[in-house]
Amino acid sequence: MLDNTDLLILDELSKNSRITMKELGKKVHLTGPATSARVTKLEESGIIEGYTINVNQVKIGYLVHAIIHIFSKSTNHQPYLSFIKQQAQYVINNYKVSGESCYLLECKFPSNDILNDFLTGLSNYVSYKLSIVIHK
Repeated sequence: MLDNTDLLILDELSKNSRITMKELGKKVHLTGPATSARVTKLEESGIIEGYTINVNQVKIGYLVHAIIHIFSKSTNHQPYLSFIKQQAQYVINNYKVSGESCYLLECKFPSNDILNDFLTGLSNYVSYKLSIVIHK
């Protein structure tokens, strides 16, 4: 069971996973070693599954951020999933969802021309509704 200190640790790590245990300890009112032991316990129990970074997609050349609602033409989703796997360099997330659409696809593209090529290929497998992210 998580206590308030564990929740504070998770909150701080979600803001900055590179924080030192000493700095984290100061923020949650524990010593560095006590904080380290708590983090290890959270990792071993599977509450912390891993650490990640946020990449600024625009700064690495992906100027177009698209959200695509996917509507499957059949109950066999494998052709769509295979296409998405082949296009992995553009896919940020592919969520299987309930509701009107079957999947919610989040993608990044270096240009509108590449987005257009992607959508042309995508239309061989599914129908879609496209939204372009204006501001995050």
